[in-house]
Amino acid sequence: MIGKLRGAIDEIDEESLLLDVGGVGYLVFASSRTLADLPPRGHTATLVIVTHVREDHIHLYGFTDRAERDWFNLLCTVQGVSVRHALAILSVLAPGKLAEAIAAQDKRTVSRANGVGPKLAGRIVTELKDKAPGLAAPAAAAAPEAGAAEAAADDGGGVSEDAVSALVNLGYQRAQAFGAVSAARTRLGDDAGLDAIIREGLKELTA
Repeated sequence: MIGKLRGAIDEIDEESLLLDVGGVGYLVFASSRTLADLPPRGHTATLVIVTHVREDHIHLYGFTDRAERDWFNLLCTVQGVSVRHALAILSVLAPGKLAEAIAAQDKRTVSRANGVGPKLAGRIVTELKDKAPGLAAPAAAAAPEAGAAEAAADDGGGVSEDAVSALVNLGYQRAQAFGAVSAARTRLGDDAGLDAIIREGLKELTA
């Protein structure tokens, strides 16, 4: 099995890229977010790889960090979620945002992904609600690897993670804290400060 590839980018398509590793071209499928984060053609890129083996094909799926890979693998454990569904979800939601949506049981946000209807989104948030907190911390830690601009835009591991940690320190379960912080940010907006999010989160938890 291939677990990681490092090579020069030969081509980037809408759903995949061709990575030249020592003269061998590897076709790697990836989310649109991953493809957008890649350097220009001819530059070197390193991708974490999931090898998907079936009777009729061997496909490679690439990710810029382990957090996205872990979420890809987890999403594929849900009945009815194909690899295309998983990539579609990761194309519209960064790992930190996905963790927040699942913790908050926000199937509407998950259903923003192409091909993911309300029924499938509901199954995803239900089946993964107890697993989201375990992957939330690695997702936050991986944000700098995806680029400072993306980390600042998504804030998956910034203010939200600090607010969640504060609520956990107050004795709340991590899943509860994620749900409260997600609801608080929805009401206050992405520009809200840490103190305001914590206060709003506490209101949500004690309502």
